[in-house]
Amino acid sequence: MSHLILLISLFLAPAFADGGSQKSTQNLCSNDVSHKRQKRDWIWNQMHIKEEIDTPLPHHVGKITSSVRNSNAKYIIEGEYANTIFKVEETSGDVYAFERLDREKKAEYELTALIIDRTNNRSLERPSKFIIKVYDINDNAPVFVQKVFNGSVPEMSPVGTSVTKVTAVDADDPTVSGHATVTYEVTTGGEYFTIDDSG
Repeated sequence: MSHLILLISLFLAPAFADGGSQKSTQNLCSNDVSHKRQKRDWIWNQMHIKEEIDTPLPHHVGKITSSVRNSNAKYIIEGEYANTIFKVEETSGDVYAFERLDREKKAEYELTALIIDRTNNRSLERPSKFIIKVYDINDNAPVFVQKVFNGSVPEMSPVGTSVTKVTAVDADDPTVSGHATVTYEVTTGGEYFTIDDSG
Protein backbone atom coordinates (compact mmCIF):
# COMPACT_ATOMS: atom_id res chain seq x y z
CA MET A 1 0.00 0.00 0.00
CA SER A 2 2.86 2.37 0.81
CA HIS A 3 4.30 1.64 -2.67
CA LEU A 4 0.97 2.59 -4.27
CA ILE A 5 0.80 5.90 -2.35
CA LEU A 6 4.38 6.66 -3.35
CA LEU A 7 3.61 6.01 -7.05
CA ILE A 8 0.50 8.20 -6.99
CA SER A 9 2.43 11.03 -5.33
CA LEU A 10 5.19 10.70 -7.97
CA PHE A 11 2.64 10.99 -10.78
CA LEU A 12 0.83 13.93 -9.22
CA ALA A 13 3.95 15.95 -8.30
CA PRO A 14 4.87 16.85 -11.94
CA ALA A 15 1.26 17.71 -12.67
CA PHE A 16 1.15 20.15 -9.76
CA ALA A 17 4.53 21.53 -10.81
CA ASP A 18 3.28 22.07 -14.38
CA GLY A 19 0.15 23.73 -13.14
CA GLY A 20 2.23 26.11 -11.08
CA SER A 21 4.54 26.95 -13.96
CA GLN A 22 1.59 27.42 -16.31
CA LYS A 23 0.00 29.72 -13.78
CA SER A 24 3.20 31.75 -13.36
CA THR A 25 3.61 31.89 -17.16
CA GLN A 26 0.06 33.15 -17.51
CA ASN A 27 0.76 35.75 -14.83
CA LEU A 28 3.92 36.84 -16.66
CA CYS A 29 2.01 37.12 -19.94
CA SER A 30 -0.78 39.12 -18.39
CA ASN A 31 1.78 41.37 -16.71
CA ASP A 32 3.51 41.91 -20.07
CA VAL A 33 0.23 42.76 -21.73
CA SER A 34 -0.75 45.21 -19.02
CA HIS A 35 2.74 46.74 -19.19
CA LYS A 36 2.39 47.16 -22.94
CA ARG A 37 -0.98 48.81 -22.51
CA GLN A 38 0.62 51.41 -20.25
CA LYS A 39 3.44 52.22 -22.70
CA ARG A 40 3.35 55.84 -23.86
CA ASP A 41 5.04 57.56 -26.72
CA TRP A 42 5.64 61.06 -27.98
CA ILE A 43 4.11 61.54 -31.43
CA TRP A 44 4.48 64.65 -33.54
CA ASN A 45 4.87 65.97 -37.02
CA GLN A 46 8.28 67.03 -38.26
CA MET A 47 8.90 70.57 -37.13
CA HIS A 48 9.78 73.06 -39.86
CA ILE A 49 8.95 76.60 -40.85
CA LYS A 50 9.85 78.83 -43.80
CA GLU A 51 11.95 81.88 -43.13
CA GLU A 52 10.61 85.40 -43.55
CA ILE A 53 6.93 84.40 -43.77
CA ASP A 54 4.99 87.52 -44.74
CA THR A 55 1.76 86.84 -42.87
CA PRO A 56 0.55 88.02 -39.45
CA LEU A 57 2.23 86.46 -36.41
CA PRO A 58 2.20 83.99 -34.78
CA HIS A 59 3.07 81.29 -37.35
CA HIS A 60 2.12 77.65 -36.75
CA VAL A 61 5.23 75.44 -36.66
CA GLY A 62 3.90 71.99 -35.74
CA LYS A 63 2.32 69.94 -32.99
CA ILE A 64 3.76 67.93 -30.11
CA THR A 65 1.51 65.09 -29.00
CA SER A 66 1.79 62.41 -26.34
CA SER A 67 -0.39 59.33 -26.06
CA VAL A 68 -0.84 60.12 -22.35
CA ARG A 69 -4.54 60.35 -21.47
CA ASN A 70 -4.94 62.67 -18.52
CA SER A 71 -7.49 65.47 -18.22
CA ASN A 72 -4.96 67.52 -16.23
CA ALA A 73 -2.18 67.15 -18.81
CA LYS A 74 -0.31 70.30 -19.81
CA TYR A 75 2.30 70.67 -22.58
CA ILE A 76 5.36 72.82 -22.03
CA ILE A 77 8.56 73.40 -23.99
CA GLU A 78 12.07 74.24 -22.87
CA GLY A 79 15.32 75.10 -24.61
CA GLU A 80 16.51 77.61 -27.22
CA TYR A 81 14.14 80.56 -27.32
CA ALA A 82 11.32 78.53 -25.71
CA ASN A 83 8.56 80.85 -24.46
CA THR A 84 10.10 83.80 -26.30
CA ILE A 85 10.28 83.05 -30.04
CA PHE A 86 8.49 79.69 -29.67
CA LYS A 87 5.45 78.97 -27.52
CA VAL A 88 3.24 75.91 -27.11
CA GLU A 89 -0.51 75.89 -26.58
CA GLU A 90 -0.65 73.94 -23.32
CA THR A 91 -3.75 71.85 -24.02
CA SER A 92 -3.38 71.10 -27.76
CA GLY A 93 0.41 70.89 -28.09
CA ASP A 94 0.43 73.29 -31.08
CA VAL A 95 3.77 75.10 -31.38
CA TYR A 96 3.90 78.67 -32.74
CA ALA A 97 6.66 81.08 -33.73
CA PHE A 98 6.15 84.64 -32.52
CA GLU A 99 8.91 86.16 -34.68
CA ARG A 100 9.79 86.01 -38.36
CA LEU A 101 12.80 83.74 -38.68
CA ASP A 102 15.92 84.23 -40.80
CA ARG A 103 17.66 81.01 -41.83
CA GLU A 104 20.88 82.88 -42.57
CA LYS A 105 21.03 83.92 -38.89
CA LYS A 106 19.98 80.56 -37.43
CA ALA A 107 19.00 77.47 -39.40
CA GLU A 108 17.60 75.28 -36.60
CA TYR A 109 16.49 75.39 -32.97
CA GLU A 110 16.67 72.56 -30.43
CA LEU A 111 13.87 72.35 -27.88
CA THR A 112 12.52 69.86 -25.35
CA ALA A 113 8.89 68.77 -25.09
CA LEU A 114 7.38 67.97 -21.69
CA ILE A 115 3.93 66.96 -20.54
CA ILE A 116 3.05 67.46 -16.89
CA ASP A 117 0.08 67.18 -14.56
CA ARG A 118 -1.02 70.78 -13.98
CA THR A 119 -2.30 69.96 -10.47
CA ASN A 120 1.06 68.88 -9.06
CA ASN A 121 3.60 69.63 -11.85
CA ARG A 122 4.51 65.93 -11.97
CA SER A 123 5.94 64.75 -15.27
CA LEU A 124 3.62 62.35 -17.11
CA GLU A 125 6.12 61.36 -19.79
CA ARG A 126 9.87 61.41 -20.21
CA PRO A 127 11.03 64.68 -21.88
CA SER A 128 11.86 64.45 -25.57
CA LYS A 129 14.14 66.69 -27.62
CA PHE A 130 13.08 67.93 -31.04
CA ILE A 131 14.47 70.29 -33.67
CA ILE A 132 12.68 73.06 -35.55
CA LYS A 133 14.31 73.55 -38.95
CA VAL A 134 14.03 76.84 -40.81
CA TYR A 135 13.50 76.32 -44.54
CA ASP A 136 15.33 78.59 -46.94
CA ILE A 137 13.80 81.00 -49.40
CA ASN A 138 15.92 82.53 -52.16
CA ASP A 139 16.17 85.96 -50.54
CA ASN A 140 19.87 86.80 -50.86
CA ALA A 141 21.74 88.23 -53.84
CA PRO A 142 25.29 87.02 -54.53
CA VAL A 143 28.04 89.22 -53.12
CA PHE A 144 31.63 89.51 -54.37
CA VAL A 145 34.18 88.42 -51.76
CA GLN A 146 36.26 91.55 -52.41
CA LYS A 147 35.55 94.99 -53.90
CA VAL A 148 38.20 94.95 -56.65
CA PHE A 149 39.76 92.05 -58.55
CA ASN A 150 42.95 92.96 -60.40
CA GLY A 151 44.02 91.09 -63.51
CA SER A 152 46.57 91.43 -66.27
CA VAL A 153 47.35 89.84 -69.61
CA PRO A 154 50.38 90.21 -71.90
CA GLU A 155 49.69 92.03 -75.14
CA MET A 156 49.10 89.90 -78.22
CA SER A 157 48.00 86.96 -76.01
CA PRO A 158 45.92 84.36 -77.85
CA VAL A 159 42.14 84.35 -77.51
CA GLY A 160 41.11 82.38 -74.41
CA THR A 161 44.04 83.45 -72.22
CA SER A 162 43.04 83.69 -68.52
CA VAL A 163 43.15 87.23 -67.17
CA THR A 164 41.87 86.90 -63.57
CA LYS A 165 39.36 85.01 -61.42
CA VAL A 166 36.48 86.60 -59.57
CA THR A 167 34.43 85.00 -56.78
CA ALA A 168 30.97 85.76 -55.42
CA VAL A 169 29.07 83.94 -52.68
CA ASP A 170 25.38 83.54 -51.88
CA ALA A 171 24.18 83.17 -48.28
CA ASP A 172 21.15 81.07 -49.26
CA ASP A 173 21.01 77.32 -48.64
CA PRO A 174 23.27 75.52 -51.16
CA THR A 175 21.34 72.25 -50.67
CA VAL A 176 18.19 73.78 -52.17
CA SER A 177 18.34 73.70 -55.95
CA GLY A 178 19.12 77.10 -57.47
CA HIS A 179 19.12 79.05 -54.20
CA ALA A 180 22.88 79.56 -53.94
CA THR A 181 23.83 79.15 -57.61
CA VAL A 182 26.05 81.98 -58.82
CA THR A 183 26.51 82.90 -62.49
CA TYR A 184 28.71 85.67 -63.88
CA GLU A 185 28.32 88.19 -66.69
CA VAL A 186 30.57 90.88 -68.13
CA THR A 187 28.46 94.05 -68.28
CA THR A 188 31.06 96.37 -69.86
CA GLY A 189 33.98 95.34 -72.02
CA GLY A 190 32.12 92.37 -73.41
CA GLU A 191 33.64 92.98 -76.83
CA TYR A 192 37.06 92.07 -75.38
CA PHE A 193 36.38 89.75 -72.44
CA THR A 194 34.12 86.84 -71.54
CA ILE A 195 33.56 85.09 -68.20
CA ASP A 196 32.48 81.53 -67.48
CA ASP A 197 30.34 80.14 -64.63
CA SER A 198 33.38 79.45 -62.45
CA GLY A 199 34.32 83.18 -62.48
